[in-house]
Amino acid sequence: MAKQSKIAKNERRKVLVARYAARRAELKEIIRRPSTSDAERAAALAELRRQPRDASATRVRNRDSVDGRPRGHLRKFGMSRVRMRQQAHAGFLPGVTKSSW
Repeated sequence: MAKQSKIAKNERRKVLVARYAARRAELKEIIRRPSTSDAERAAALAELRRQPRDASATRVRNRDSVDGRPRGHLRKFGMSRVRMRQQAHAGFLPGVTKSSW
């Protein structure tokens, strides 16, 4: 089980990313576009740097939906490898079977 403070911090980051997502996309498009003047590009870069660090989507950590474990996250199931294995063995994941050969 992950610390509750880490889980809460990650949730706050998700909210911040959602709040700034549209503006970040606009600024990145301005920076990326070849027709943008140097002054506009510099202004967009400066505004992008002024935004909070946690507004970047790469700062959000994928965590287990049940207990918040940060490592071994399986995107398809939304849980860690450990939890997924427990759920599969218990028969709680439809279509998932233990393989043997």
